[in-house]
Amino acid sequence: MAWNEPGNNNGNNGRDKDPWGNKDNRGGRDQGPPDLDEVFSKLSQKLGGKFGNKGGKGPSIGGGGAIGLGIIAAIAVAVWFFSGFYTIGEAERGVVLRLGKYDRIVDPGLNWRPAGIDTYEAVNVQAIRSLRGSGLMLTKDENVVTVGMDVQYRISDPYKYLYTVTNADDSLGQATDSALRAVIGDSLMDSILTSGRQQIRQSTQETLNDIIDSYDMGLTIVDVNFQSARPPEQVKDSFDDAIAAREDEERFEREAEAYRNDILPKATGRAERLKREALGYSERTINAAIGEVAQFEKLLPEYAAAPEVTRNRMYLDTMEKVYSNTSKVLIDSESSGNLLYLPIDKLAGKEGSSQSNRKSSSGSTYDQIELESKSNDQQSDSQSRTSGSRQGRY
Repeated sequence: MAWNEPGNNNGNNGRDKDPWGNKDNRGGRDQGPPDLDEVFSKLSQKLGGKFGNKGGKGPSIGGGGAIGLGIIAAIAVAVWFFSGFYTIGEAERGVVLRLGKYDRIVDPGLNWRPAGIDTYEAVNVQAIRSLRGSGLMLTKDENVVTVGMDVQYRISDPYKYLYTVTNADDSLGQATDSALRAVIGDSLMDSILTSGRQQIRQSTQETLNDIIDSYDMGLTIVDVNFQSARPPEQVKDSFDDAIAAREDEERFEREAEAYRNDILPKATGRAERLKREALGYSERTINAAIGEVAQFEKLLPEYAAAPEVTRNRMYLDTMEKVYSNTSKVLIDSESSGNLLYLPIDKLAGKEGSSQSNRKSSSGSTYDQIELESKSNDQQSDSQSRTSGSRQGRY
């Protein structure tokens, strides 16, 4: 039931239920708010009773109330002071803002700030972060290739990392994609898939560093790894065949190089040996010719003094050398018919040795020896006839 509802007790129309504590209409204040001075007086008396005068008597605000307020204020100050302590990790740096404006960077350890005035944010400056970029890209020779790149970086300046750009990590991702597309756009597809990967990695890192320096992100690139480069799936088989053919070409070149390295020294050594043999033969031939010339020069005065005698002596010496290598026996047909001695045993021994030598030789060598033997026999016969006729004349 409402406090002013009709039918309340005592027939006072609910005045006994006045929430403001007004039980009558004196002063016309039955409809207005309570007296604020009276409210504060009651509150002061309660506080004074708790902290100063437990009996509720004495001064209302000048004594125990002031002490109580001081204690509350001291507690509040203590809470505010101790809440200002904070800790920065060993791998972190703290960026402190005072009333929203950059103030300083604090080192690891226990630090203090005025709560409600200074705020801070801890940033890990030693952790190595990773960012991956990839996608379909157009090459210089108008081919499409799928390229993946992994970027490792760390924070070098916490303030720039937090407040120079809106989101440094997202900005680095966009910069990586831009740098990679710029480098791939200046490269040929064959180079991207095979031998040019290291150059692409280096060029991408240099371009990315230039972008980071221009935007002043507070980041440092640690390493850039070229993860993958492959053609689109629609032409992958053809490119695999091309790569296999290129690898075969390189293998054949290596094999040819090894063969050349094996053959060339042998050929060089053989050519050097033949050259030295030719030089030796040349020296022997020249020396032999010089010896023959010297011998002829010694023989020339003798020939000039007695030409006929010298000719006969030379002829006989030559015949002696020729007949010493043959088994023929010459008989002068113009002799007186005296009995001649024939060395049958020596002739038989020479014939046996000649036959054994013929059997041990090859077919072609045997034919050659046979022809030479016949030629020597014919020459010996003609020379014997000539010698016989000359001996008859002598």
